[in-house]
Amino acid sequence: MKRKVLTMWAAFLAGWGSMGFAQSVYPGQYEEKFNVKTCVPMAAECFDLQDVRLLPSRFRENMERDSAWMVSIATDRLLHSFRTTAGVYAGREGGYMTVKKLGGWESLDCELRGHTTGHLLSAYALMYAATGSEVFRLKGDSLVSGLAEVQQAHGNGYLSAFPEELINRNIRATSVWAPWYTLHKIFSGLIDQYVYADNRQAFEVAKKMGDWAYAKLKPLSEETRRKMIRNEFGGINESFYNLYALTGDERYRWLARFFYHNEVIDPLKEGRDELGTKHTNTFIPKVLAEARRYELEGNTESKSLSMFFWDTMLRRHTFAPGCSSDKEHYFDPAQFSKHISGYTGETCCTYNMLKLSRHLFCWDASPQVADYYERALYNHILGQQDTRTGMVAYFLPLLSGAHKVYSTPENSFWCCVGSGFESHAKYAESIYYHDGEGLFVNLFIPSVLDWKEKGMKVRQETRFPASETTVLTLSMAEPVRTTFRLRYPSWSKDVQVRVNGKRVKVRQQPGSYIAIEREWKDGDRIEATYPMHLTLESAPDNPHRAALLYGPVVLAGALGTEGMLPPAPDSDPSKYNDYYTYDYHIPEGLPTGLKWDAGHPENSVQRISEDGLRFRTADGVTVLPLYDVHRQRYVVYWDIVDN
Repeated sequence: MKRKVLTMWAAFLAGWGSMGFAQSVYPGQYEEKFNVKTCVPMAAECFDLQDVRLLPSRFRENMERDSAWMVSIATDRLLHSFRTTAGVYAGREGGYMTVKKLGGWESLDCELRGHTTGHLLSAYALMYAATGSEVFRLKGDSLVSGLAEVQQAHGNGYLSAFPEELINRNIRATSVWAPWYTLHKIFSGLIDQYVYADNRQAFEVAKKMGDWAYAKLKPLSEETRRKMIRNEFGGINESFYNLYALTGDERYRWLARFFYHNEVIDPLKEGRDELGTKHTNTFIPKVLAEARRYELEGNTESKSLSMFFWDTMLRRHTFAPGCSSDKEHYFDPAQFSKHISGYTGETCCTYNMLKLSRHLFCWDASPQVADYYERALYNHILGQQDTRTGMVAYFLPLLSGAHKVYSTPENSFWCCVGSGFESHAKYAESIYYHDGEGLFVNLFIPSVLDWKEKGMKVRQETRFPASETTVLTLSMAEPVRTTFRLRYPSWSKDVQVRVNGKRVKVRQQPGSYIAIEREWKDGDRIEATYPMHLTLESAPDNPHRAALLYGPVVLAGALGTEGMLPPAPDSDPSKYNDYYTYDYHIPEGLPTGLKWDAGHPENSVQRISEDGLRFRTADGVTVLPLYDVHRQRYVVYWDIVDN
């Protein structure tokens, strides 16, 4: 991505922010489109997408870079493989069109081609709902129109960038990559286009796809079903649950249940961690479908297994930045340190864990869920994107001396590129929640909330995490009695809260919410200061391997660029597409040791910048937030030397 393109779009997009994606419940105007509503009580509800705007911050900068990249991709290039497969590529106005083909996972010889188009349908819908900018609506409309043409050419409701024979191979249980995974992305994108951008054509295309799937799968035997779903299918069952909720059509619920993976889900019902060495991102979406099932059907087993899985992930299978997996797979937690590798933290896993966390928070309003959300959002998702180019990383490597490996604008299109388009468009989705009594303030991100139900606007201004203080300023026409619940993070203590300059006594403990109930008036101001401290988080199997944190922020030692290969030009993407076996050429003797004085951490690591988070170890290594370390080597899990 050329810098001038990024600059142009950053300027165009200045002045507006991003909203979130109502994953667990579809509130307000979006819920009106659903024939089957959520049937279980919710402890918290999310806001409509247009109700929150990001103010200037690193989050909005990332969002603007994401916007620039997604808008720069020509619609005809995204549709090329769909049209070629359907035989409708020729005969365009003016004769044959010469379209520069996309590379990487979108190339014509890749069995996963088409998944990026699905992700972008979702991302365009999110951005349109968040901004009202017509460019995102038009991009989505043009994609949907092209896909409808392709579907019509197939004649049976089928729609994909690859031929239906890949589905047939899956049904026969013969070798094929993951065709239903790709269809899941397309289904989700079409549904998002309808829900958030009100694209009725997208809804019709999705229903025809659902009709095709029902006709295709209904005649199959149970033996065939069990064999075919051993192949990765993403969250296709979640999409079918959502299509069922939109339409009330029982055929789509049948399809959702068809993809219930007994071998994976049944042990979770019994509270058994049998994750073994399974593929992590194949696993998480199956639980997401169960979470959606609980909301639509009230199935308490689905709720219990979802919560058990989430808790198991955090206790046993999650690294300090909130990410999981080594080379995309689970591993024995008893050998945790052996798996601190250059291939940890597949970004799609964190993307899906945040979606699951959103479900769980709506159910129980747990501050522990909010703590995890913050940890993973700051340390992994925010840091996935290269601040210079807008490109994104597949893995978050935690091997000492490794570095992030970024995508290219036209020749990567990995799964984590697709989920990245969405992730960087929806930073604001979990800043605020509400219930019948008041407001939850979960994240300390500069933003403005328009709480229409109360006739109140809440403006949050902060430099967190560089600063410990966040300020909420309220504006309204008439006084409003309600409760503000300020999250009291588990990483802080001795929090100070002031309302209009007067100190409020805080009786709550870390890992809870500070509740302030009163009649609020225009101009009222809430100021909360959350002291942050340096801490170590040890590897479960080795107390002498540990990550360094400041509050919720994982700090990384900057180790320079010795031996690093220059960034691969997009015309020669082979080096940078080798993300799975990438050779980091780590030089010997890098300073990865940390002398630690447990009683006085400030003697071990000193802050050297008041304006930003910049530290230095006793041995002279500069330490920065992991999300700020780009294009150089780093260390996250230090070799701890007790002082």
